Amino acid sequence: MSIEAIAESSAVSMTDDQIKEFLTEEGVGILAFPDEELPYLVPMSFGFDGSSTLYFIFLLFGSESRKETLATHAEKGRFLVYRAESLHDWQSVSISGRVDSVDDDEWDALRNAMQNAWHPDIFSSASPMRGVEGYHFQIDEWTGIQHGSPTA
Repeated sequence: MSIEAIAESSAVSMTDDQIKEFLTEEGVGILAFPDEELPYLVPMSFGFDGSSTLYFIFLLFGSESRKETLATHAEKGRFLVYRAESLHDWQSVSISGRVDSVDDDEWDALRNAMQNAWHPDIFSSASPMRGVEGYHFQIDEWTGIQHGSPTA
């Protein structure tokens, strides 16, 4: 189904303020990087600074992380956040931008933004963990659509 067909079905575009509110409320989405033939997709907890930046914490296991490698080498990435309460009540925001590691002086901003992030319990018992890296996703563009109850 095309975006035009979705729009004709009573789904509507979200305003920038609705997108910001939605990103502030949600705490998990799907991060995608280009990778050879197929994109690499991974669910990620995230924080939003309320303006133009998403933050992630990568928990690194083993000697090599595909996610870390792709984040370092990809020029752009995509991030998808969605919520589906029912067939008639859902929101979806697609974001494109650049992912880079955070500098030492950005960790306070990362911690503040990550207040709403969802964190699966499985990682607390995983081992051996190599480390923790912080990343920011500078938003270049976003689009949002919704059907049913507006978020703002």
